Amino acid sequence: MGIMDGTPLLQLDGLEMLGHGVDHAEGICVAPDGSVYVSGEAGQIYRLDDADRAVQVATTGGWTLGLAADADGRVYACDAVKRGVFRWAPGQTDPVLWSSGPVDAPHTSPNWGAFGPDGTYFVSDNGGWKAREGRVMAVRQGVSSVWTTESVDFPNGLAVTPDGSELWVVESTPGCLVRYRIQPDGSAGPRVLVTELPGAVPDGIAFATDGSVIIACYRPDVVLRWSGGSGVEVVAIDAEGVFLAAPTNCVFTGPARDIVLVPNIGRWHVTRFRIPGIQGTPLFYPTRDQLGS
Repeated sequence: MGIMDGTPLLQLDGLEMLGHGVDHAEGICVAPDGSVYVSGEAGQIYRLDDADRAVQVATTGGWTLGLAADADGRVYACDAVKRGVFRWAPGQTDPVLWSSGPVDAPHTSPNWGAFGPDGTYFVSDNGGWKAREGRVMAVRQGVSSVWTTESVDFPNGLAVTPDGSELWVVESTPGCLVRYRIQPDGSAGPRVLVTELPGAVPDGIAFATDGSVIIACYRPDVVLRWSGGSGVEVVAIDAEGVFLAAPTNCVFTGPARDIVLVPNIGRWHVTRFRIPGIQGTPLFYPTRDQLGS
């Protein structure tokens, strides 16, 4: 039986559409104050307001993908067109370039970033589709480096484990989930396969408190859940691509972190749902001292 053949945990009537009008959103993040931001294909950064409307607050002028936030609520946006990570602060007019990668190995296509407990910002640089040139980079105290070159197959979404000891990465083609130990000196341990995801193009991940991982897949229109005990389960799948339309990433939000938000790059909305009994883990929000600025 294939990984898409199981009975979904949720039916489509358990999914809600909001944030209508976003421009094919890919990235999403939650700031410490609970504000939710999503990105658009023309460089937009949107905030979801109290009425669940998407309000544009800034633009890089390129193509914004992954988003992350720091302790001050500043948003870090990967821009694949401008080949850099931009930082935007609430109230600021335009984002400013924060990292273009190492001088001797600059970004070619930064895709998704996540912070670790010490303020390290890990960012996937996927390279060309099926070109096997992907890398994962790290930024510490403003200094960029190539963290690992073992994820060559289009490294995409990534997340640091709740205890800060590992970085988990989805590789889009062929689809799989892998993990790396974050060594005491901050370097990367060897690539370890967690699970293969045949028939899927995984894009983004988020950790739950029970140790499972929620995985949004660009193809097919599906959200999966992996756990060590149950393996891969289908959370929701949309054969018509309406509620879920090339879902790219996922984040937990709400006071109890029991609400899942998923942007859809194939349409113009964000999808919201709950998975009974599942809550997200707290994220790492680095301070200015940890970031060096």
